[in-house]
Amino acid sequence: MPANLTPDYFKAEKWFKQAATDEEKILALEEMMRVIPKHKGTEHMRADMRKKLSALKESAEKKKKGLQHGFDIFHIPKAGAGQVVLLGLPNSGKSAIVSSITNAKTQVADFPFTTNAPIPGVAQFEDIKIEIVDMPPITVEFAPAGIVNAYRNCDLIGICIDLSGDIAEQVKICLNFLEEKRLIADENNPLGKKCFVIATKADLSTTEQIDELKKLLAKPFEIVPICADDSDSLEIMLTAIFRLLEIVRVYAKKPGEPADMKEPFVLHKGATVADLAISIHRELAEKLKTARCWGRNVHDGQNVHKTHILCDKDIIELHFA
Repeated sequence: MPANLTPDYFKAEKWFKQAATDEEKILALEEMMRVIPKHKGTEHMRADMRKKLSALKESAEKKKKGLQHGFDIFHIPKAGAGQVVLLGLPNSGKSAIVSSITNAKTQVADFPFTTNAPIPGVAQFEDIKIEIVDMPPITVEFAPAGIVNAYRNCDLIGICIDLSGDIAEQVKICLNFLEEKRLIADENNPLGKKCFVIATKADLSTTEQIDELKKLLAKPFEIVPICADDSDSLEIMLTAIFRLLEIVRVYAKKPGEPADMKEPFVLHKGATVADLAISIHRELAEKLKTARCWGRNVHDGQNVHKTHILCDKDIIELHFA
């Protein structure tokens, strides 16, 4: 019986063949298994894929447990309220951004490939910290082996486009990389990441170049024009990053005491009072009895249920049994 394979299957198969890591191969195989027609003609293919998938997962698990030696420079532990990893061609302004808004020591130069390994830094946004990661550049012919791991594990991808350079070429290379590695989140790829565009060297550009950039983007990515030595534009970028991360800050208040407004708990948008309690202490959360809330959509000190959805900058007083 013929297999009658679909274009989606061949696309996933190409992704598998180009995958550089076990993790990426696992994702590609799972996609192949999802889209392959389910009938007698594909039984052997599906059995073979299940076998490969099992072997890859075992290999990945061994590496996680340290049974195989090696150090992955593209595994970047997360810090702060969210991790943003930058993507771009040589001299696209990635290092200048990280150098300007974080404590990281990057090498900013007018010649290409000055960054050859990830350089994470922490930026302060209001009362929280956000991790921004400078990355080695990609080109039409080259992307460092394993670099996709950093993008696969981050919270948000910032695509850096130099407005003073060849905008069309930069957009083409960056989007091709993201699409080939299936890194862009959409309805067909829930495992992808949210992306936005950082239009660098905005001080050297015109409105026509921004318009050109908008037309070249196949997807409606948000565009944030910045200049690395302009603090106002960098603050606007951090504000956009905070919004795109879709997180909320919640301040805890002990009964009879003022709220701690210095170190908020950071939760994903849509989190509830129960989620806050769990983030404070999982076992204690089971004893949660009542809660009071000060903030948006409530009266000051209003009693709320554990399923109450929290808003940014809410103050919550938890009462335990």
